[in-house]
Amino acid sequence: MQVATAYSAETIRVASQKTGTLAWELAVIRSHGLDKKANLAIDIIELASPEAGKIALRAGNVDMMVSDWPWVSRERTLGAKLQFYPYSSSLGAVMVPTSSPIRSLADLKGRKLAVAGGAIDKSWLLLQASLKREGIDLKSQSTVVYGAPPLLAAKMLDGEMDATLNYWNFCAALEAKGFRRLAGVEDILPKLGAKGRIAMLGYVFDETWANANQDAVARFIAMTRGAKEILATSDAEWDAIAPLTGAADAATLRAYRDRYREGIPRRPIADEEADARVLYRVLAQIGGRELVGSAADLDSGTFYHAIPGD
Repeated sequence: MQVATAYSAETIRVASQKTGTLAWELAVIRSHGLDKKANLAIDIIELASPEAGKIALRAGNVDMMVSDWPWVSRERTLGAKLQFYPYSSSLGAVMVPTSSPIRSLADLKGRKLAVAGGAIDKSWLLLQASLKREGIDLKSQSTVVYGAPPLLAAKMLDGEMDATLNYWNFCAALEAKGFRRLAGVEDILPKLGAKGRIAMLGYVFDETWANANQDAVARFIAMTRGAKEILATSDAEWDAIAPLTGAADAATLRAYRDRYREGIPRRPIADEEADARVLYRVLAQIGGRELVGSAADLDSGTFYHAIPGD
């Protein structure tokens, strides 16, 4: 779908999932004409999954997508010179029923835990690393069930699991239904050496393309920041994008709104990168080659630094 092509503007092809949070931002950009103000034409390439976006980016069929910095660093060690710029620090959480006797992460020992994203999901690895420092091996000392985020959220609603570690938007939906947030992933990061709340997800693009289009990239980032500020300050805007969010009711939409706002990145890139270096080592240690490949440290070119003021 081509957006705003009735004027002379540079085109940026963006991979987006129809139901993803990036689609929310792109809708705000379109409805407020932020693309026109930035003199950009945003060509939205709708794809079914993050994996499809990765394939499209590596094939040169899109210019930009949203992914995480561990993947970008791994791709760089394999020869694909991609770069990362923070998009969201909204992270997952461990959710339990309101009446659950589970009061701390240590209480997850011996419980049935539903984990979204699989055995090498970043949040799951960080949770394991944190509890190992307390002498708890959650992987072996709990009953762990992996699955798709919506399926695991449904299992929680049906009372099949004691707790779930799920993606932030599914946690927000559970929160709206009265579930208790035992801990957010951001709460465990300081125990692992991070100084602040890190943006795990970011805009990802090819380094050569970015170097050749620095001004357009800077305008794209400024444009998306404008969209984020609208979503940060306007409750009416959330009513406008409600159909895109899939929120079943007003309480769920409010939970999406509040958690999304918490996740808007506001830290200098240098701080983000410093924390990424620390957490990468943790992930490499516990996730191994299957997650990060052969590199023990974050690739030095992973983070994009060419935006003025960062």
